[in-house]
Amino acid sequence: MTDSNLRKPAAFRIDPPVVNQRAKTETAPKPEARRPTAIKDIAVITPAPVDVFDLDADAAGELDALTPPPALPRKKRLSFASVLTGALGVLVSLAVGLWADNLIRTLFERAPWLGWVALAVGIVAALSLLAIIIREGLALRRLASVQSLRDEAAKAAVDNDARQAKAAVARLVTIAETMPATAKGRALLHDLRDDVIDGRDLIRLTETELLRPLDRQAREMILAASKRVSVVTAVSPRALVDIGYVMFESARLIRRLSELYGGRPGTLGFLKLTRNVIAHLAVTGTVAMGDSIIQQLVGHGLAAKLSARLGEGVINGMMTARIGISAMDLVRPFPFNAEKRPGIGDFIGDLARIGGAKKE
Repeated sequence: MTDSNLRKPAAFRIDPPVVNQRAKTETAPKPEARRPTAIKDIAVITPAPVDVFDLDADAAGELDALTPPPALPRKKRLSFASVLTGALGVLVSLAVGLWADNLIRTLFERAPWLGWVALAVGIVAALSLLAIIIREGLALRRLASVQSLRDEAAKAAVDNDARQAKAAVARLVTIAETMPATAKGRALLHDLRDDVIDGRDLIRLTETELLRPLDRQAREMILAASKRVSVVTAVSPRALVDIGYVMFESARLIRRLSELYGGRPGTLGFLKLTRNVIAHLAVTGTVAMGDSIIQQLVGHGLAAKLSARLGEGVINGMMTARIGISAMDLVRPFPFNAEKRPGIGDFIGDLARIGGAKKE
């Protein structure tokens, strides 16, 4: 029996059977009154929709454009500003050392015990400074390690390199060992470490199992910070208070996101990370909002529910959300591949509802 003797598949139409409607009517039992089920008895209360979603096509497109593109770490390059800063730092260090030496010599000439006290205090200060330098150096190294891990994971996914993917996953597991939220994902990856062959699939699986719980917490942090900014800037009497609180909440959000993903940047690393976030938003042109969005949020769509002050609070909350999204790109160990990258549309609805509830 060969394949040529087989009949090719075909589609047939089956007509429904003819039913005697009269007999069916006579024999069919009368429908009884059914008792309502528990699901039908539940009254579902939905919140009133907010007019922020009724944007026109141009404003909706501009709202989508407000989501900053993925942020990338700035490339290291030697500049005259860095050379000047290093040279001034060396001069200041020499001046401080010379001043301390003269002070200790003077105290020894005046009273020996004062000189010994000054020398002991100077040694303690030097050891403390050395500890701070070591701590900041380790923090900068951790931040650089996270950024290099991002590049390694992205390259492994693009090249579908299993060996490089396993190395990247091992580094991420090492970082995630101190995070309780990743315990289940680490156990699953340990059980499946020899079952996944493709490097791209291993990267996607690791991102889903290890980073999804952290991404969920990061979204909650960004939304909570945006809500606080919206409420505080809506009720604050001065514009200077608005600027100060936005800066404080944004800096706090950047640090918390970095600690969430295992970065722990330290002081110098935090300043570097903040500079990269602000520079990315400034370069991509997503710091300021478009006029059509502001008019629709404040002047048209929410005019019945929001005052101009509350509308400004919503706008400040959106700016905080954009800062959080850019910071999330820089501190996340793996780039977004299997998981969806958050956007402004994920937060604008909650921020607008806060404004509407506050007005009511």
